[in-house]
Amino acid sequence: MLKAARALSWWALIPPLCVIVLVAAWGHKVGGVGLVVVGIALVAAVVVAVHHAEIVAHHVGEPFGTLILAVAVTAIEVGLIIMLMTSGPEGPSTLARDTVFAAFMIVCNGVVGLCLLVGGLRHREVEFQVEGVTATLATLCTVAALALVLPSFTTSSPGPTYSGPQLAFAGTASLVLYAAFVFVQTIRHRHYFLPLETGDVDHGAGPGRKAAAVSLLMLLLCLVAVVGLAKVESPAIEHVVAVAGAPRAVVGVVIALLVLLPETAAAVRAASRNQIQTSFNLALGSAVASIGLTIPAIAIASIWLQNTLVLGLDPKDIVLLVITVVVTTLTVAPGRATLMQGMVHLTIFGVFLFLSFVP
Repeated sequence: MLKAARALSWWALIPPLCVIVLVAAWGHKVGGVGLVVVGIALVAAVVVAVHHAEIVAHHVGEPFGTLILAVAVTAIEVGLIIMLMTSGPEGPSTLARDTVFAAFMIVCNGVVGLCLLVGGLRHREVEFQVEGVTATLATLCTVAALALVLPSFTTSSPGPTYSGPQLAFAGTASLVLYAAFVFVQTIRHRHYFLPLETGDVDHGAGPGRKAAAVSLLMLLLCLVAVVGLAKVESPAIEHVVAVAGAPRAVVGVVIALLVLLPETAAAVRAASRNQIQTSFNLALGSAVASIGLTIPAIAIASIWLQNTLVLGLDPKDIVLLVITVVVTTLTVAPGRATLMQGMVHLTIFGVFLFLSFVP
C-alpha cells in the first residue's frame, strides 16, 4: 500500500514540475541547456499524460475516456495555433491548414498504422467494431472535405479560401456533425464504440472518484505543459526548418507531432493489449475533433486577428488525403486487420513526411 502511494505521489509530482519549467521558460529566449531541460520536461509531460488519461478512462469507461483525451488535446491545439498566429506575420495564414492536415495524416496513417503493426505483431490479427469505426470515418471524411478540399474549388473568394458566409456555413456544419458524432458515440449507439473483449483487460476494481478527479487535473496540467513547452520550442523549430531550407508547412507537421504525442502513446499501448477499438477511438476520434472543433474556432479567431485564413490544400495534399480515405475505408471494412494494413498506412505516412520536406 505504501509503495502504491509513493508511486502515485511521483505521478502527481511530475505535472506541476513540468508547469514550473514552462513558467520559467515562458517569454524568455531559451537556448542550449534550457532547450534540453524543456525537451526533457516535454517528454515527461507526455508520458505522465498517458498514465493519467488511462486512469480517467478506467474510471469513466469507454468511449468517454478516449473522448476526454481527444477533446482536451484538440482544445490545447487550438490555443497553440492561435498563439502562433498572433506571434506570426500578418496576412494570409496557412498555419491552421498545415497543422490540421498534418494531424489528419498523423492519426489516420501514422497512429493507425503503428497500432495495426504493433497489434498485428503481438496478436497476428486484430478485431474491432465495424459500425463504430465506419461511423467515425464517415464523419471524418465529410468534415475533412468541408474544411480542407472544397476551399480549393470555390469561386466566391480568390485563392484556396472561403468567403465569410462560406466559412460560417462550413464551421457550423462541422460543429453540428461533431455534436451528432459525440451523441451517437456516448449515448445513442455507445455499444458500437466499446472495445471487444479480446485483449488483456483488467477487470479489477477501478480507481475511486477522488483518484480519477486528481488524475483528470493532472492530465489537464500535462496537456497545458505539452503545448506550452512546444510553444517554447517553436522558435528553435522554425529556425531549424529555415536553416534546413524546408517549407514552412513543416512547422505545422512538427507542432502536430508534438501535440499528438500523448494520444499516440495511449493508442499504441491499447493496441499492444489487443484493444484496437480503443486505439481507433483515440486516433480517428482525435482527427474528427481536430477538424470539427479546430476549424470553427480558428475561423472565429481569424476574424478577430483580421487574417485571411487559407484552408484549401494544394493538389499534392488532396491526392494524399484521398488515398488516405480510400485505404482507411478498405482497412476498416472487414472488421479485422493484420500488420499488412499497418505497413500500408505507415508507407503513406512516410510519403507524407518526405513530401513535406521535399514538395
